[in-house]
Amino acid sequence: MNTLEHLIEKDYLLNMDDIIREGHPTLREVAEPIDEPISEELLLLGQKMMQFLENSQDEEMAEKLDLRGGVGLAAPQLDISKRLIAVLIPSEEEDHPEPALKEVMFNPKIISHSVQELCLRDGEGCLSVDREVPGYVVRAERITLTYTNMAGEKKKIKLRGYEAVVVQHEVDHLNGIMFYDRINEQNPNQLKEGVKVI
Repeated sequence: MNTLEHLIEKDYLLNMDDIIREGHPTLREVAEPIDEPISEELLLLGQKMMQFLENSQDEEMAEKLDLRGGVGLAAPQLDISKRLIAVLIPSEEEDHPEPALKEVMFNPKIISHSVQELCLRDGEGCLSVDREVPGYVVRAERITLTYTNMAGEKKKIKLRGYEAVVVQHEVDHLNGIMFYDRINEQNPNQLKEGVKVI
């Protein structure tokens, strides 16, 4: 079992052993809201989560630490049942080194979403799921989100497309929902009319 103290030790690097896998009860709990101002411990955890995503996307570090590549991580996946997520989505434009989205979010809340739905052509994966789960995961194409950032500032942002999908996947973790809960069991590859596939 992870403890917050262990995860935020000064030179400790989060690795795959820190991530709990499907079947673990914490992944099915509704995570607790985080009190503000945000504690030093949880700010440190947010930093470590972002560092994990950066390492997982860096070929050398990923190999050294044996990490699976990830674009998002939620605190419940570390067995810490708090409403905290980190998202690091690389830019698709080669000449644009800045990430498309890089943010640690405390108490993220989706306050509105589009009627238009979309899903990823190749389905979704999860660092807490060690198997391939085929099927379309249908989500809102656009969302409006509120959260508190690392500086303690309240933010409100609009996301669409892939960024919206990633954030919805992570927010689901805070509510005890796994991505495959959203796959149509009878017909995993069937989509109703009008759902965009990206």
